[in-house]
Amino acid sequence: MRLDILAALTGVLISLQTRANGELSYLINNGLEAALVSFGSGLIIILIITPFNPHIKDGIANLRAAVARREIAKWKLLAGALGGSFVAIQTQVVPLIGVAIYSVASIAGQTAMSLIVDRIGLTGGGKKLISPRRISAALMTVLAVLISVLDRIHANNLSKIAVIGGCIAGILVGFRSALNGEINEHSKQSFTTSLLNFIAGTSFLLVLMIGGIFLGKIHLSPLPAGPWWIYTGGVIGVIYIAFISTIVQHLGVLTFTLFSVGGQLLSSLIIDLVSPTHGVHVSIYLVTGIIMTYLGVIVGGVNNSQGRKRLTHK
Repeated sequence: MRLDILAALTGVLISLQTRANGELSYLINNGLEAALVSFGSGLIIILIITPFNPHIKDGIANLRAAVARREIAKWKLLAGALGGSFVAIQTQVVPLIGVAIYSVASIAGQTAMSLIVDRIGLTGGGKKLISPRRISAALMTVLAVLISVLDRIHANNLSKIAVIGGCIAGILVGFRSALNGEINEHSKQSFTTSLLNFIAGTSFLLVLMIGGIFLGKIHLSPLPAGPWWIYTGGVIGVIYIAFISTIVQHLGVLTFTLFSVGGQLLSSLIIDLVSPTHGVHVSIYLVTGIIMTYLGVIVGGVNNSQGRKRLTHK
């Protein structure tokens, strides 16, 4: 199969994971528990893989050496906690606004955050100048969010907060991606980076769950017997990691991102048409927002492919 098709398929996987986690959250009426089930099942799978994959052990050794040399701060190894936060928000938001609007909102947040992490050099590649073209692309994706929800402008406050939550989830992903880029630079093994993410994310969600139960704010709900696909969030996450670890190094980050976002937006629209979240409908505003979001990613990505200028200090 062609790598560009596989890249688009990773976007489809993100949409499917979003739908599965959202449905599980809706059925048990507990977003945090749904997030923990998703992240925890992914951790179990990757822990089973670890003893049979020597590259993961090599990556752990590389990271230990990097920490000992103070080339990377220890706190950055907890980037997975941001992933846990992302899934926790995802499970709360998707049942309210659907997969498509959530995807548009999260991509907008991620695009905006990418400007900040590049400017401050958080990825470890040095500070980078932010061109007017990339700023325009970020503004376009934000405008796309507004257009996507234009027909819901008088919706209840909960839905409006959910859209803002989707943007915040994207911001968390952008920040986590920057930290993971630096971790991967030192581990030199994407599965090692993923293992750390699953450990930190699951631990973070578990602490939140225990704290909520102790304070009487959260009550565990019995997990439903089905449908079976609501439990695929963790499996999809591991498959996604396996895909990108191979695809990115051949296609490059830019091409991968363009095809992946395209696959995510198109599949999220199809999901909301074929198997919508309860009370969610697809409007012309949403379709327009999806098109604008992808155009924004292309505009920002094409500019990015021309080479980023690094800031130098005299």
